[in-house]
Amino acid sequence: MERSAEGRRLTLALVITAIYFFAELVGGILTNSLALLSDAGHMFSDIAALGLSLFAFQMARRPATARKTYGYHRLEILAALVNGLALWLIVGVMFNEAYRRFSNPPQVHSLGMLLVASVGLMVNVVAGIVLYGSDRRSLNIRGAFAHVLGDTLGSVGAVAAGLAMLTTGWYLADPLASVLIGLLILYTSWGLIKESVDILMQSVPKGIDVEEVQRAMEQISGVTKVHDLHVWSVTSGVFTLSAHAVVAPGGDPHVILDRIEDRLKSRFSIEHTTIQLEFEDREEKEFRDF
Repeated sequence: MERSAEGRRLTLALVITAIYFFAELVGGILTNSLALLSDAGHMFSDIAALGLSLFAFQMARRPATARKTYGYHRLEILAALVNGLALWLIVGVMFNEAYRRFSNPPQVHSLGMLLVASVGLMVNVVAGIVLYGSDRRSLNIRGAFAHVLGDTLGSVGAVAAGLAMLTTGWYLADPLASVLIGLLILYTSWGLIKESVDILMQSVPKGIDVEEVQRAMEQISGVTKVHDLHVWSVTSGVFTLSAHAVVAPGGDPHVILDRIEDRLKSRFSIEHTTIQLEFEDREEKEFRDF
């Protein structure tokens, strides 16, 4: 039910963004505002990003197959990474055009720009409210939310530039606003890209300490040592663990395994585990897989 609600939020945000994109594009052309055109370009990327996120979200709900035993969860992470890199590409285009305009700032129709940017700000705030909350559970939705947040910052910058030009006639405010917007977008997207790469590289999930996990497992009665411990994420919030646990002589392997799995689930939210128990006595080592 929760996943269906997140899908509906993505769809609603996509519809809102697509409707206003055309208005902002026309407004940017008519007013000759780089800040508005930059914001419209960013909003177009939002449409692509939200569409990609919605596609990945729907694909991730498909069941696992004999060839894709984890299903399609990683598509959500790939979508988040693509969204983050797309933001950087857009910033590069914004910086290039801003550099050109700094040497010869063109005249901008400030009042029209201000009106369009103000409506755009309200649209982005609504889209952000629609997605807020779900971004904490899904890196894919966080990528879409990052686009909307960047657009909101863009609209704030465009409104500020419009006010400055309307009251002072200082047209350098338009490319300057674009640069500031770009820097903010780079800052907000860095965490998204870093976390996406970490998951794809099977790094230890954020918030989990491997040494703490090992200590927690070794504190279970019957476990003498844990080694070859690995923890990674399949997708946002889906943690996987593999390890070897050495069991003291006389221990019941089924009971010990149940205790390990219960502790990993309750304390670290790790539900997907592969644990190999190693039984040791004075004469020989016996290996069994559970």
